[in-house]
Amino acid sequence: MDYKDYYKIVGVDRDASQQEIKRAYKKLARKYHPDVSKEVDAEARFKALGEAYSVLKDPEKRAAYDELGANWKAGQEFRPPPDWGTGFEFSGSGMHAEDAGAYSDFFESLFGQGMGPQAGAGTRQGFNARGEDHHAKVQVDFEDTYKGASHGISLRTPELDKSGHVITKNRTLNVKIPKGVRQGQKIRLSGQGSPGHGNGGAGDLYLEIDFRPHSFYRPDGKDVYVDLPLTPWEAALGATVKVPTPDGPVDMKIPAGTSNDQKLRLKGRGIPGSPPGDIYIVAKLTLPPASSDAEKAFYKKMQQDLPYNPRGHLEV
Repeated sequence: MDYKDYYKIVGVDRDASQQEIKRAYKKLARKYHPDVSKEVDAEARFKALGEAYSVLKDPEKRAAYDELGANWKAGQEFRPPPDWGTGFEFSGSGMHAEDAGAYSDFFESLFGQGMGPQAGAGTRQGFNARGEDHHAKVQVDFEDTYKGASHGISLRTPELDKSGHVITKNRTLNVKIPKGVRQGQKIRLSGQGSPGHGNGGAGDLYLEIDFRPHSFYRPDGKDVYVDLPLTPWEAALGATVKVPTPDGPVDMKIPAGTSNDQKLRLKGRGIPGSPPGDIYIVAKLTLPPASSDAEKAFYKKMQQDLPYNPRGHLEV
């Protein structure tokens, strides 16, 4: 997937004001509109221009896009950083999931993740209006889901200053992370969205949970996966080894003849819930080094005593 330089497409500097972006877009939109343009690539240019403007005209999308940094060049191979968008607080109108699919894969990878659905935002009754709901993705430690935790979480809210430039304001909330929360689950903080108008109540804040990458635990829904290195003799002969769990290490019996990537289950030791998930131990066979003469001799003896051909099924 190629990186798209939206500022270059619209023809403005990265520090351009919103008014400057709007003027540049209108000028190019007239130039490349397929109904009037004689340029051979007018339709493609017009579509790319519309995608770029949909991001840069919106202070929230623009601020999030700017988080990628200024060192990217158009056409470079691109993958969004795993923590992209974390800590940004978007209003209900900030990120439209329905935009995804209308534009490029690059756009969808950034803004097509459902960040900021509009449900419940801006409900009006007479002269009263409920405040918009806000949405943010926050990272917490994986272990928090096993015991629950309380954290001070800092959020950044993009907005325009008086000169039309995008700035961010920070706020910190003390948030309780409930036991058993899962990756992607949303926590609702009542009344922490935009203020209402008249007698309308404030909107809510929805925090989408994202676990920080762990050195060996891999959550998948309510289940957890752990790669367990095994020696050839442990896998072949069977053994009892200690395996880690968030509740502490446990002794696990490795059956004789365990193969590489075979999954062994620790029932009920996954993410807490009703019912709880499981932990799956994934066997990973490792080989001792053959560095010394004695180690090499041992391998040669194995070669002679164990006539084993793992590629037999490939012979024709």
